[in-house]
Amino acid sequence: MAISSVFKLTLFLIITSTATSTGDTITTTCTAIHEQISTISKCNYIKTNPGCDPNGYINYLQIFYCNFSQFPQLGFILLLLWLVVLFYILSNTASEYFCPAVEHLSKTLNLSPAIAGTTLLPLGNGSPDVFSSIIAFTGTSDGGEIGLNSILGGGIFVSTVVVGVISILITYHRKVVILDRPNFIRDVVFLLLTLSNLLAIIIIGKITLWASLLFVSTYIIYILLVSYMHFNTMKKQKTILNAVDKDQDTRVPLLCSVDEENVLHATERHVPCEEQAVSNMQKSYIGTFFYVINVPFDFPRRLTIPMITKERWSKPLLVISATLAPLMVALIWNTQEEILGSNSCMVIYFVAGLTGIVLGTCTFAFTSSRNPPEKCLVLWYALGFLMSVTWTYITADELVSLLECLGNIIGISPSVIGLTILAWGNSIGDLTANVAMAMYGGADGTQIAMSGCYAGPLFNVLIGLGLSFVLVTRSNYPASYLIPEDPDMCETIGFLMIGLLWALAILPKREMRLDYTLGGGLLVIYLCFLSIKMARALGLLGV
Repeated sequence: MAISSVFKLTLFLIITSTATSTGDTITTTCTAIHEQISTISKCNYIKTNPGCDPNGYINYLQIFYCNFSQFPQLGFILLLLWLVVLFYILSNTASEYFCPAVEHLSKTLNLSPAIAGTTLLPLGNGSPDVFSSIIAFTGTSDGGEIGLNSILGGGIFVSTVVVGVISILITYHRKVVILDRPNFIRDVVFLLLTLSNLLAIIIIGKITLWASLLFVSTYIIYILLVSYMHFNTMKKQKTILNAVDKDQDTRVPLLCSVDEENVLHATERHVPCEEQAVSNMQKSYIGTFFYVINVPFDFPRRLTIPMITKERWSKPLLVISATLAPLMVALIWNTQEEILGSNSCMVIYFVAGLTGIVLGTCTFAFTSSRNPPEKCLVLWYALGFLMSVTWTYITADELVSLLECLGNIIGISPSVIGLTILAWGNSIGDLTANVAMAMYGGADGTQIAMSGCYAGPLFNVLIGLGLSFVLVTRSNYPASYLIPEDPDMCETIGFLMIGLLWALAILPKREMRLDYTLGGGLLVIYLCFLSIKMARALGLLGV
């Protein structure tokens, strides 16, 4: 709960400027760009129309229509490459900086496994979706449409495609995994109830500040329910352990109860020395290549995000990051807060610079060059958490801005962008991580991966959309926030609920065993959903 409070406070501190400045969001868009005939007129339209101003830091439309007006194919390819880079930075920041900071904070604050499993794990895995949703809602004219569809698109992708792929792969490799029935039913039913509440909000067409606070606080009820079930499971496990040999190696997983007899271990294969040498050389070349590619993107983050783990310990980098971190926060604040005058900006920079000098000096004086600090760990982990949040925020801001630009160039509606590109990009990490955990983590890994497939979307809907609703209703208070009129959102929720009901109907009948029926049915549901969406976007189906 402490981490959840820190997270909410951090978001409010960082995003308040954007949220308050978008209360009078410009409703004009840049769609009329396609009505311009010549390249010169398109470039002039981009420069003179306020609706074409970027919400991020780079004016992609001006780059495409002005700088690359003679070579549009090259410009489009460069934008796509930059899109891949932004997705990489977003996911890599979450995995390499954000998740470790959250993990160490939970250990330092002695959070129970039940609370950590229902807050910190979904927070780490779903942070790109949450930040993208918040940025979309607070920073773009069509933000509500993109934010809603990105969260819903990611939810249906994870609960159908990821679950379907895991089920098919587990069955294909002839593994037998029996899921924990109470935890599975709890997660699916709670997600169904949450989607029903969201559907009611969309049908009503507006939401107030108090309703948004009630919506986001529903996650607390879920945490309490998980904690209650967790403590009951611990009592049962304690009773069982007292009845067996004390030396037996038994453990209780974080999210699900697991029978250790079902744990499957990967078989080892003897590799000849020559083949192993060639394989190691290839891995070395590939690793060096990706290291060189990663340096330009990782180095700025290392200079601004404090890291005090033993594996990545460096006193010079810690001193530099402690000095530069306040300046980076000040820079982001001043660039987002347009109403501040030059004097106010100078005061913010002065305070941030002074704070950075103090932090850097104290870091240099009171830390060892050989070992990371052992005191004030909460402060260091909190600072690393804050800066990873900042990097995730600005990357998500730029990502949404680029996606809007690509939508304007191609002529695709924001809802389709949210359901496809943004949803796939933010969910690809869930696909790879959950599938790897299910395939190589044994039966307990499969159960934890399956739990994440339902706890993750639940977190994204309640926290991602919930915080987005709170921010936009707060900026419009006492007026209500009008939900974008998009009938397709009800259709998306309907398909998502169909996938959940399919899993809820199939698994109990098959004694909670994963098989082809579950996986194939979920994949068919997603393909039907995607086919209808793409056909409507291409004009093959009526609106």
